[in-house]
Amino acid sequence: MDNQYDFAIVGGGILGIASAYQLQKKHPEKTIIVFEKDAILADHQTGNNSGVIHSGLYYKPGSKKAELCMKGKRDLVEFAKEYNVPHDLCGKVVVATKEKEIEVLERIYQNGQANGCEGIEIIDGNQIKEKEPFVEGVKGIWVPTTGIIDYRKMTEVMAEQIQRLNPASKILTKHKVAKVEVINNQSVIKVNGSVFQANYVVFCGGLQADKLAKKDNLKIDLKIVPFRGDYYDLTDKGMHKVKGLIYPVPDPDFPFLGVHFTRMVNGGVECGPNAVFSFKREGYKRSDFSLSDSFDSLTYKGLWKLFGRHWKQGLEEYKRAYSKKLFLETLQKMIPSLEMDDIQPARAGVRAQALDIDGNLVYDFKIEENGNHFHVLNAPSPAATACLSIGQYICDTVSNKVN
Repeated sequence: MDNQYDFAIVGGGILGIASAYQLQKKHPEKTIIVFEKDAILADHQTGNNSGVIHSGLYYKPGSKKAELCMKGKRDLVEFAKEYNVPHDLCGKVVVATKEKEIEVLERIYQNGQANGCEGIEIIDGNQIKEKEPFVEGVKGIWVPTTGIIDYRKMTEVMAEQIQRLNPASKILTKHKVAKVEVINNQSVIKVNGSVFQANYVVFCGGLQADKLAKKDNLKIDLKIVPFRGDYYDLTDKGMHKVKGLIYPVPDPDFPFLGVHFTRMVNGGVECGPNAVFSFKREGYKRSDFSLSDSFDSLTYKGLWKLFGRHWKQGLEEYKRAYSKKLFLETLQKMIPSLEMDDIQPARAGVRAQALDIDGNLVYDFKIEENGNHFHVLNAPSPAATACLSIGQYICDTVSNKVN
């Protein structure tokens, strides 16, 4: 029948497309359909992150994050070279600006060594200046395998390859999945008033992951909570002060990496992001508000437990979101010579963070099965770096069920 496919993918971000690509490569004879609710692919987390190729420095040894980031980074760079996706392994420095940060810096270094990060080294203040002349630091880590890439382009190229491998496969934008049910061992997917059937369905919903899981009657023990991250750009006047990527030593008590400098692969330098609770799951402006999204988040006990533990840092993040002066002061910890007219407000991104009922951020990637359905419930950074290895993991999991 028409609208009958072997595999359906819900979500056209980088993980949905990478999963479809890996499945199509393994099963070139089978048909795949991808449903993306928005007008273009990769328009949320994928297209609004820092564009960094992560090295695997921070992730707990033995975790899925560490394993899939290390493999995914290599696969990503190989793919980018083969298909001319703009990228640059420019390296980064992680900078301790105070003596008290050195202990955490050295722990991060040991963690990177345990994960097999190639070429990392501890450097002193003078060596930091050789890499980044305007940075003031007492000690740092040089990470040569960190890079930058255009993740929107990466997603587009993988989508092109899916259709090259099997022209009968389809990628549909402006198609929001309303309902998925299983009838006679077939998944029936209702989209835009039409009905599609598939043998297997992979849900890569990102900011909507928990809502899609509930639609599929999957019992889950987490909630997706949106955090907005605001960015500034360096102006032409300030651009010369950053060569590559510059990161602070992260606060071990706060679950985000802190504002950093990122040279973008298409030109320019971004500074950020901060991390503030968003009142709308796909709200990119400070004024964006959704009553249903806010009610959904603010009635969740886990969120209030998180707020209770991190209210001081949260308050600082909020102040910085509304004050260019405070944002600049944070950046000046690494580059003291930055001035107010060196930075200008830029875009924002929203990250999907899974939170358990006890207010703990779900640390690792989380993928669950529900019959012939597969849900990516938690895929924070470094998911974009690891897209091909996560896609391969999903492909292998699904393929184990394929007759």
